[in-house]
Parts: sequence; structure tokens; C-alpha cells
Amino acid sequence: MSFSEIFVQAPSAVHWLILSSLLFSIGIYGILTRRNAVGILMSTELLLNSASLNFVVFNKFVAPSSVDGQVMSLFVIAVAAAEVVVGMAIFVALFKCRKTVDVTQMNLMRN
Repeated sequence: MSFSEIFVQAPSAVHWLILSSLLFSIGIYGILTRRNAVGILMSTELLLNSASLNFVVFNKFVAPSSVDGQVMSLFVIAVAAAEVVVGMAIFVALFKCRKTVDVTQMNLMRN
């Protein structure tokens, strides 16, 4: 198989699942290594986008006549939007109180 034939073919389910796994891995890495609260929130969004991509991929390759995967993906997007709104509201309140978005400095229950 030549180099040009590889890129002419449509991506298979394996390609999409590898992409989803990469998104999930980057999200986990971001959650574990970030100290900035906004960065952690963005990494969580990557995790949710990975799950949404999995729903769409499995729907396309397992049951193409059904729209269940797309509907679940829309629910994931709605949950992600609500999570961003609540998370940013919490981070703004904590920033006003502590003057930082570093999660290692957010220990309000102490003292």
C-alpha cells in the first residue's frame, strides 16, 4: 500500500477510537498535572469530548440507521456546558476570596 492510498481511504473505527483515546489521555494528563483551575476545567472538557466522540463512532459503525449516539453526544455537550458554567462561577468566587486560581492554594476549610 502506497503512501497516497493510506490517506485516500476513509478513516475506520479504529482510527476514531485511537483519536478518542488520545483525547482522553491528554485530558487525564492535564487533570493530573495542571495547577490552574481553568486548565483543569479544560482538561475535563477534553474527557467529555472524548466520550462524545466514542458515542458517535460506535453509533456510526455499529448501528448506522440509529441516531442514539448523536443524541447521547448532544446530552454530553449539554452536561459539559453546564459543568463549565458552574465551574467558572465557583472559580470566580474563589478568585475573589483567595486572589488566585492555583488549586494548591484553595484550602478554604483549613484555619
